[in-house]
Amino acid sequence: MPLKRAGGGRGRNGEGRRRVTTDDDWKDRAACRTTDPEAMFIEGAGQNRSKAFCTGCPVRTECLAYALDERIEFGVWGGMTERERRALLRRRPTVASWARLLEAARLEYSQRTRHSPQGRGTAESGRQAG
Repeated sequence: MPLKRAGGGRGRNGEGRRRVTTDDDWKDRAACRTTDPEAMFIEGAGQNRSKAFCTGCPVRTECLAYALDERIEFGVWGGMTERERRALLRRRPTVASWARLLEAARLEYSQRTRHSPQGRGTAESGRQAG
């Protein structure tokens, strides 16, 4: 969730993109908020160290959605490098809102795991032996 070089929420073409929500409180809860922003904008093998900041971050999904929706080109955001994000955007070009998609996936996952006896949410976990 590096805030430096974010370009004020501008995409690669310099035009502002409309966000699903204006709630930017997630930035205040990011695991990397107290790190040197330059640590999130390095190249090569050092990116793996930067991605480690994202492990267990409570707002990793919001951060990644922001970077994808805003087409942020540089830095590690939400545990993904710019190369990984570009590849994801190429694989899923029809996604209109990553924030909506990722939030829906998180909600579906939490509902599935909440209703599963073993916390995995699979069809197998609900069957009884016998």
